[in-house]
Amino acid sequence: MLHKEPNALANAAGLVGYPDLLAERLGTVDGLVALTSGALPERWRRIESLPVLRQFIDDYRSQILLPREWPAIQQAYRHASHQETRELIALDQEYSLGPDWTAFAEASQRLGRQHLRRLRPLRDQRLVQRYDQAVRRGDAHGWHVLVYGVILALYSLPLRQGLLSYAWLTLNGFVQSVSLRGPVSAEDAAGLMLGVSAGLPAAMEVLLDSSPGRIVP
Repeated sequence: MLHKEPNALANAAGLVGYPDLLAERLGTVDGLVALTSGALPERWRRIESLPVLRQFIDDYRSQILLPREWPAIQQAYRHASHQETRELIALDQEYSLGPDWTAFAEASQRLGRQHLRRLRPLRDQRLVQRYDQAVRRGDAHGWHVLVYGVILALYSLPLRQGLLSYAWLTLNGFVQSVSLRGPVSAEDAAGLMLGVSAGLPAAMEVLLDSSPGRIVP
Protein backbone atom coordinates (compact mmCIF):
# COMPACT_ATOMS: atom_id res chain seq x y z
CA MET A 1 0.00 0.00 0.00
CA LEU A 2 1.38 3.38 -0.96
CA HIS A 3 1.87 6.23 1.47
CA LYS A 4 -1.26 8.40 1.63
CA GLU A 5 -1.30 12.15 1.44
CA PRO A 6 -1.01 14.06 4.75
CA ASN A 7 -3.74 16.63 5.36
CA ALA A 8 -1.18 19.42 5.56
CA LEU A 9 0.13 18.57 2.13
CA ALA A 10 -3.41 18.36 0.74
CA ASN A 11 -4.28 21.81 2.07
CA ALA A 12 -1.06 23.41 0.87
CA ALA A 13 -1.44 21.90 -2.60
CA GLY A 14 -5.06 22.95 -2.96
CA LEU A 15 -6.34 19.37 -2.77
CA VAL A 16 -8.54 19.87 0.27
CA GLY A 17 -10.69 16.87 1.15
CA TYR A 18 -8.55 14.16 -0.38
CA PRO A 19 -11.04 11.39 -1.28
CA ASP A 20 -9.87 8.21 0.42
CA LEU A 21 -13.24 6.70 -0.45
CA LEU A 22 -12.55 7.28 -4.13
CA ALA A 23 -9.16 5.57 -3.91
CA GLU A 24 -10.68 2.59 -2.11
CA ARG A 25 -13.56 2.28 -4.56
CA LEU A 26 -11.29 2.34 -7.59
CA GLY A 27 -8.61 0.12 -6.12
CA THR A 28 -6.20 2.66 -7.58
CA VAL A 29 -3.55 2.65 -4.88
CA ASP A 30 -2.66 -1.02 -5.05
CA GLY A 31 -2.97 -0.98 -8.83
CA LEU A 32 -0.48 1.81 -9.20
CA VAL A 33 2.10 -0.15 -7.23
CA ALA A 34 2.00 -2.78 -9.97
CA LEU A 35 1.84 -0.13 -12.65
CA THR A 36 5.01 1.59 -11.48
CA SER A 37 6.96 -1.64 -10.94
CA GLY A 38 9.09 -2.45 -13.97
CA ALA A 39 6.80 -0.51 -16.30
CA LEU A 40 8.96 2.53 -16.93
CA PRO A 41 11.06 3.45 -19.96
CA GLU A 42 14.54 1.94 -19.74
CA ARG A 43 16.30 5.19 -18.86
CA TRP A 44 14.09 5.56 -15.77
CA ARG A 45 14.22 1.96 -14.51
CA ARG A 46 16.68 2.78 -11.74
CA ILE A 47 16.19 6.20 -10.22
CA GLU A 48 18.85 6.65 -7.57
CA SER A 49 18.82 10.34 -6.67
CA LEU A 50 16.44 13.24 -6.03
CA PRO A 51 17.50 15.22 -9.17
CA VAL A 52 16.87 12.19 -11.40
CA LEU A 53 13.51 11.54 -9.73
CA ARG A 54 12.53 15.18 -10.13
CA GLN A 55 13.41 15.07 -13.83
CA PHE A 56 11.37 11.91 -14.28
CA ILE A 57 8.36 13.46 -12.53
CA ASP A 58 8.69 16.57 -14.71
CA ASP A 59 8.87 14.42 -17.85
CA TYR A 60 5.92 12.27 -16.85
CA ARG A 61 3.84 15.31 -15.93
CA SER A 62 4.61 17.22 -19.14
CA GLN A 63 4.62 14.29 -21.61
CA ILE A 64 1.99 11.94 -20.23
CA LEU A 65 -0.21 13.22 -17.39
CA LEU A 66 -1.23 16.65 -18.68
CA PRO A 67 -1.36 16.17 -22.47
CA ARG A 68 -2.57 12.56 -22.60
CA GLU A 69 -3.98 11.04 -19.41
CA TRP A 70 -6.03 13.95 -18.10
CA PRO A 71 -7.71 14.66 -21.48
CA ALA A 72 -8.42 10.93 -21.85
CA ILE A 73 -10.05 10.75 -18.41
CA GLN A 74 -12.10 13.86 -19.20
CA GLN A 75 -13.33 12.52 -22.53
CA ALA A 76 -14.08 9.04 -21.15
CA TYR A 77 -16.06 10.69 -18.36
CA ARG A 78 -18.11 12.67 -20.87
CA HIS A 79 -18.76 9.68 -23.12
CA ALA A 80 -19.81 7.54 -20.15
CA SER A 81 -22.04 10.32 -18.81
CA HIS A 82 -23.87 10.42 -22.17
CA GLN A 83 -23.85 6.64 -22.72
CA GLU A 84 -21.70 7.07 -25.85
CA THR A 85 -20.28 3.57 -26.18
CA ARG A 86 -19.07 3.84 -29.78
CA GLU A 87 -17.33 7.12 -29.03
CA LEU A 88 -15.66 5.59 -25.96
CA ILE A 89 -14.36 2.64 -27.98
CA ALA A 90 -13.12 5.00 -30.71
CA LEU A 91 -11.31 7.00 -28.03
CA ASP A 92 -9.75 3.79 -26.72
CA GLN A 93 -8.51 2.88 -30.21
CA GLU A 94 -7.07 6.37 -30.76
CA TYR A 95 -5.34 6.72 -27.40
CA SER A 96 -1.57 6.22 -27.35
CA LEU A 97 1.36 6.96 -25.04
CA GLY A 98 3.98 6.87 -27.76
CA PRO A 99 6.92 4.51 -28.41
CA ASP A 100 8.99 5.74 -25.47
CA TRP A 101 6.37 4.51 -22.98
CA THR A 102 5.58 1.04 -24.37
CA ALA A 103 6.04 -0.85 -21.09
CA PHE A 104 3.93 1.71 -19.26
CA ALA A 105 1.20 1.33 -21.90
CA GLU A 106 1.16 -2.44 -21.41
CA ALA A 107 0.79 -2.00 -17.66
CA SER A 108 -2.01 0.53 -18.22
CA GLN A 109 -3.97 -2.01 -20.25
CA ARG A 110 -3.48 -4.74 -17.66
CA LEU A 111 -4.75 -2.47 -14.88
CA GLY A 112 -7.69 -1.21 -16.94
CA ARG A 113 -8.81 -4.74 -17.78
CA GLN A 114 -8.55 -5.68 -14.13
CA HIS A 115 -10.93 -2.86 -13.21
CA LEU A 116 -13.32 -3.80 -16.03
CA ARG A 117 -13.51 -7.34 -14.69
CA ARG A 118 -14.58 -5.92 -11.34
CA LEU A 119 -17.41 -4.06 -13.10
CA ARG A 120 -18.84 -7.11 -14.92
CA PRO A 121 -21.44 -7.83 -12.22
CA LEU A 122 -23.09 -4.47 -13.09
CA ARG A 123 -25.34 -6.07 -15.70
CA ASP A 124 -27.58 -3.02 -16.02
CA GLN A 125 -24.69 -0.77 -17.10
CA ARG A 126 -24.80 -1.21 -20.88
CA LEU A 127 -21.84 1.03 -21.66
CA VAL A 128 -19.62 -0.84 -19.20
CA GLN A 129 -20.73 -4.22 -20.55
CA ARG A 130 -20.21 -3.23 -24.19
CA TYR A 131 -16.82 -1.68 -23.49
CA ASP A 132 -15.73 -4.81 -21.63
CA GLN A 133 -16.95 -6.97 -24.52
CA ALA A 134 -14.99 -4.84 -27.00
CA VAL A 135 -11.85 -5.29 -24.92
CA ARG A 136 -12.35 -9.06 -24.70
CA ARG A 137 -12.87 -9.24 -28.48
CA GLY A 138 -9.67 -7.32 -29.07
CA ASP A 139 -11.51 -4.29 -30.51
CA ALA A 140 -10.34 -2.07 -27.63
CA HIS A 141 -7.37 -1.98 -25.26
CA GLY A 142 -8.97 -1.17 -21.91
CA TRP A 143 -6.65 1.69 -20.94
CA HIS A 144 -6.79 2.29 -17.20
CA VAL A 145 -7.30 6.04 -17.61
CA LEU A 146 -10.43 5.46 -19.71
CA VAL A 147 -11.80 2.95 -17.22
CA TYR A 148 -11.06 5.50 -14.50
CA GLY A 149 -13.10 8.15 -16.33
CA VAL A 150 -15.95 5.68 -16.81
CA ILE A 151 -15.98 4.82 -13.11
CA LEU A 152 -16.07 8.50 -12.15
CA ALA A 153 -19.19 8.92 -14.28
CA LEU A 154 -20.70 5.61 -13.19
CA TYR A 155 -20.60 6.59 -9.53
CA SER A 156 -21.42 10.28 -10.16
CA LEU A 157 -18.07 11.37 -8.72
CA PRO A 158 -16.90 14.95 -9.43
CA LEU A 159 -14.60 15.16 -12.44
CA ARG A 160 -12.39 17.85 -10.86
CA GLN A 161 -11.85 15.79 -7.73
CA GLY A 162 -11.24 12.70 -9.83
CA LEU A 163 -8.62 14.39 -12.00
CA LEU A 164 -6.73 15.77 -9.03
CA SER A 165 -6.93 12.48 -7.17
CA TYR A 166 -5.62 10.55 -10.17
CA ALA A 167 -2.72 12.96 -10.61
CA TRP A 168 -1.77 12.87 -6.95
CA LEU A 169 -2.06 9.10 -6.61
CA THR A 170 -0.01 8.47 -9.74
CA LEU A 171 2.74 10.99 -9.03
CA ASN A 172 2.93 9.93 -5.40
CA GLY A 173 3.10 6.32 -6.52
CA PHE A 174 6.26 7.04 -8.49
CA VAL A 175 7.80 9.15 -5.73
CA GLN A 176 7.05 6.66 -2.96
CA SER A 177 8.27 3.68 -4.98
CA VAL A 178 11.68 5.37 -5.13
CA SER A 179 11.61 6.71 -1.58
CA LEU A 180 10.80 3.31 -0.10
CA ARG A 181 13.89 1.86 -1.79
CA GLY A 182 16.06 4.42 0.01
CA PRO A 183 17.65 6.74 -2.61
CA VAL A 184 15.32 9.63 -1.69
CA SER A 185 14.44 10.53 1.89
CA ALA A 186 10.85 10.82 3.08
CA GLU A 187 11.38 14.54 3.64
CA ASP A 188 12.66 15.10 0.10
CA ALA A 189 9.81 13.00 -1.29
CA ALA A 190 7.25 15.10 0.59
CA GLY A 191 8.89 18.31 -0.61
CA LEU A 192 8.87 17.10 -4.20
CA MET A 193 5.20 16.19 -4.01
CA LEU A 194 4.36 19.54 -2.46
CA GLY A 195 6.00 21.37 -5.33
CA VAL A 196 4.46 19.18 -8.02
CA SER A 197 0.97 19.24 -6.51
CA ALA A 198 0.90 23.01 -6.19
CA GLY A 199 0.47 23.51 -9.93
CA LEU A 200 -2.15 20.82 -10.51
CA PRO A 201 -5.35 22.81 -9.80
CA ALA A 202 -4.39 25.57 -12.25
CA ALA A 203 -3.40 23.04 -14.91
CA MET A 204 -6.71 21.27 -14.44
CA GLU A 205 -8.68 24.47 -14.93
CA VAL A 206 -6.84 25.12 -18.19
CA LEU A 207 -7.88 21.67 -19.39
CA LEU A 208 -11.51 22.07 -18.35
CA ASP A 209 -11.77 25.54 -19.83
CA SER A 210 -10.48 24.41 -23.21
CA SER A 211 -12.21 22.41 -25.91
CA PRO A 212 -11.89 18.63 -25.33
CA GLY A 213 -10.35 18.22 -28.78
CA ARG A 214 -8.74 14.95 -29.76
CA ILE A 215 -6.22 12.86 -27.89
CA VAL A 216 -2.58 13.65 -28.64
CA PRO A 217 -1.41 10.83 -30.93
